[in-house]
Amino acid sequence: MRLQSPFQSKLGTAGRALLAIFSAGVLAFLVLPILAIIPLSFNPVPYFTYPLEGFSWRWYNEIFGDSPTARAWQSSILNSVIIAAGATSISVTLGTLAALGLFRASFWGKNLIWAFFMSPLVIPIIVTATGIYYVYSQVGLANSLLGIILAHAVLGVPFVVITVSASLQGFDHTLMRAGLILGASHFRVFRKITLPIIAPGVISGGLFAFVTSWDDIVVVLFLASAEQHTVPRRMWSGLRDQISPTIIAAAALLTLTSIILMLTVNLLRRRSGQLLAKAD
Repeated sequence: MRLQSPFQSKLGTAGRALLAIFSAGVLAFLVLPILAIIPLSFNPVPYFTYPLEGFSWRWYNEIFGDSPTARAWQSSILNSVIIAAGATSISVTLGTLAALGLFRASFWGKNLIWAFFMSPLVIPIIVTATGIYYVYSQVGLANSLLGIILAHAVLGVPFVVITVSASLQGFDHTLMRAGLILGASHFRVFRKITLPIIAPGVISGGLFAFVTSWDDIVVVLFLASAEQHTVPRRMWSGLRDQISPTIIAAAALLTLTSIILMLTVNLLRRRSGQLLAKAD
C-alpha cells in the first residue's frame, strides 16, 4: 500500500477546491444570464430592469389567454410540438437502426458512414438550412410542416446515433444468440432483449432530438411559410417588430422546458450506466 504524504494530501485537497471554485464560476457565467430572464417574466410593467415592481402573470396571460395575440402564440406552440414530435419519431427510428447497424457490422468505409451521420453536428446550420431549402424547393417540400419535420429529423439523427451507440458499448451479444437459439425471431429478440437494454440511450437521444427541433430557428426561417410560425420564430418576429415582455415569458418557458428535458437525460444516463453495470 502506497502512503501519501501530508503535503501531497493538502495539495490534492487544495487542487480539488480550486477546481470546484473554477467550475462553479464557469457554470455561473454560462447559466446566470439565462436564468436572469425568468424573474423579469413576472414583472407587471413592460420594463427589463431590476428590482421588480411587483409580481404578475400578465405576460403569461398574453400567451395562454383568449386574446388574438394569445391565440397566435398558442398556434405557434402547437406547431412546435407537432414538428418536434414528428422529427423526434423519425430521428429515433433512423438513428437507432443506424447505430445498431454500425455497431454490429465491420466493413470498409464504416468510419466514412459514421462521419456522414455526424455531419449535421459539424456543418454550420446556415449551410445545412440553405442546402435543405434548395433541395426541398425542387421537390415541393418547402413551406410545409412535413418539410420542416424531415429537416429537423436530419438534425436530430446524430444525437440518437451517439447515445444509442454509447448504450451498446459493453452489450453482451450472447444474450441475443441465446434468444435466437431458443427459437425467438430477430424482431422478438430485439423487442425483448436489445431494446430494454438500450432504451435509456434511445430515450436520451430522442430528448436531444426533441430539444434540437424545439429550439431551432434557422431551418424554420428557410422552410416555413408565413402561417407556420413556431415558438422561436414568433419570438424572432417579435424582436424585430417590438420588444415585448411576452417574449421574455416565452423564453422562460423554453428555458424551463430545456432544463426539465436535460435533467431527464441525465437521469436516463445514470439508469443506462446502472443497467450496463448489472449486465457485466
